[in-house]
Amino acid sequence: MTLILASSSASRRAMLAAAGIAHEAVSPQVDEDAAKASLSHLSARDLADALAELKAAKVARLVGAGLVLGCDSTVALADGTLLDKPESREQAAAHLRAMSGTTHDLYSAAVLVRDGQPVWRQVDRARMTVRPLSDAFVEDYLDAEWPAVSGCVGCYRIEARGIQLFARIEGSHFTILGLPLLPLVAQLRLLGHLPS
Repeated sequence: MTLILASSSASRRAMLAAAGIAHEAVSPQVDEDAAKASLSHLSARDLADALAELKAAKVARLVGAGLVLGCDSTVALADGTLLDKPESREQAAAHLRAMSGTTHDLYSAAVLVRDGQPVWRQVDRARMTVRPLSDAFVEDYLDAEWPAVSGCVGCYRIEARGIQLFARIEGSHFTILGLPLLPLVAQLRLLGHLPS
């Protein structure tokens, strides 16, 4: 049975494909702004978890039987401010300046839903220390990376020029790309979805 990925994320699809996990992607069509507004009382970690479950549950209702994977990532600055995907280049520059010289947390959540019920969940954290960024660097970076980073919370693609933003990274590369892949692969084996 093919895993259904409740996401249109190219990086999540690429990770699953590279790991040899057959899957189909179905966009969950979730109004994330409305969902985040109703879940605003949650921590960044719990928000990522709740949104991942919401996406998986919505796609599970659309496709019926099967195993559905929902994912979400959140970025929380040291003062608790949550960053979202930037809506403009100017907002992306503001996000980069807010992260400059500080450490933030990136949470990536994954929830598996079978027959409409969550059967597994995992939330991983990466600690991301952004080096001090000059205004000239921010503009040069966005000249090269905008609009590609418009779909990225935190305005970085770690697999591209985004690596230049950081002085230190603690956590799994897969978590930073948007999916706690190692725990997911282990769970898929336990569920019999992958050979052991």
